[in-house]
Amino acid sequence: MAHFVPCHKSDDTSHVADFFFKEVVRMHGIPMSLLSDRDPKFLSYFWKTLWAKLGTKLLFSTACHPQTDGQTEMVNCTLSALLRAAVNKNFKSWDTCLALAEFSYNRSIHSSTRETPFEVVYGFDPITPLDLAPLPANSRVFR
Repeated sequence: MAHFVPCHKSDDTSHVADFFFKEVVRMHGIPMSLLSDRDPKFLSYFWKTLWAKLGTKLLFSTACHPQTDGQTEMVNCTLSALLRAAVNKNFKSWDTCLALAEFSYNRSIHSSTRETPFEVVYGFDPITPLDLAPLPANSRVFR
């Protein structure tokens, strides 16, 4: 399951840890392992000490070779496409579209699992507003 959080390059390690706990740990608990790139924030003493104390194994992608973290690269590519479709021409509003992009991503069937991330985590897909809309009485049901 993906979680999209607006961040700034100026956010320090403490802010990144706050984001992670507020958006990921509160929903899924402490991870057993965590894969990230080699950003200085993730290589810092604070970050390494925090996760060591929590029993989480830190894994890092190969320097200057982000393809080693292919899953994240695929999510980033999909997120870019979702945001391009959502923001239209107002590129400064991308952060207001993150919640919708996250919902759409987590409701999409993934080829590796043949299920949506919602199904994998919760065992069912969430109801959407379209699911609540009644079908016209004369509509055909195709099977």
